[in-house]
Amino acid sequence: MEPREEILDVTARLFVERGFAGTSTREIAEAVGVRQASLYHYFAGKEGILAELLQRSIRPTVDKIEKVEALGAETGAGPDVLLNLLVVLDVRTLARAPRNAGVLTRLPEVERKEAFEPFRVARDELEAAYARIGEEVRAVGGAGVNYVPDGTLLGKQLLQQVEVVIGMRSEGHPISSSIESIVAASCLRICLADQTRIDEAASRVADLIWALE
Repeated sequence: MEPREEILDVTARLFVERGFAGTSTREIAEAVGVRQASLYHYFAGKEGILAELLQRSIRPTVDKIEKVEALGAETGAGPDVLLNLLVVLDVRTLARAPRNAGVLTRLPEVERKEAFEPFRVARDELEAAYARIGEEVRAVGGAGVNYVPDGTLLGKQLLQQVEVVIGMRSEGHPISSSIESIVAASCLRICLADQTRIDEAASRVADLIWALE
């Protein structure tokens, strides 16, 4: 590993095991095998490292939101397909985050400290995209039930549904393509899509996902 990547990898493990407050820069340096001062060549202390780890758990997905929606316009893919695409991309981002860094998004410091404001902004952007596309899925027609959360609440529920993969990783489960499909189907059901629509969306996604990665 490059030094910067090794610092991120080791620190992610320590933060997941001990928490942010319970991990010192000295301990990080010792675990990496460098002088404590060397950490500051790459990051602005613990907060800088955590900020980067948080971004890696969300930024790859957020950076593709416009591409997902543009792909819909270009190919005629409907909202079912777009929601499925976004979910699969998000699951893959969380599956690839160093040492299951998605766990770190739940640290109390993340909600309080100014250093993590960029992550909070990115999360709001992703939540809004889920709400926007989810509302479009619901507008196509329900699957025999008459309730689904509105607006922001829908975005939160879809985001939380995707984040079940964080718990799966914590329990040692590999995040396979079948898990991606299950999570995507769950999100579509929340928006009242029936099984036929879910199957059709999955089929389209298999042909389109390559354009986004």
